[in-house]
Amino acid sequence: MADATSDQPPVEPVDVYAIIMLWLDQMAGIAWQKMGLQPDMATGQIAKDLKQAKTAIDVAAGLAAFIEPELDQSDKRRIHNLVTDLRMNFVQQSESDGDGS
Repeated sequence: MADATSDQPPVEPVDVYAIIMLWLDQMAGIAWQKMGLQPDMATGQIAKDLKQAKTAIDVAAGLAAFIEPELDQSDKRRIHNLVTDLRMNFVQQSESDGDGS
């Protein structure tokens, strides 16, 4: 019979706030990819899709607003800066798309 007190660390309950932060980071990563600023993780290619980028940014902003009351000042500042950077880059990418670049 296996010993219940093995070297395995104890299993922690799922922390919903940690999961939301992971989703926020994933949406931000997808937004960077869809803006054409990072290679797509699946293909390794740069591919711009501003409609999908906007959706990812909107979801990230919604998650940030939802979780903000649970964060300390440092994390609040980090996610605020992340969402601001995403939005500013989206505007820049949209403008460069409009003039044929």
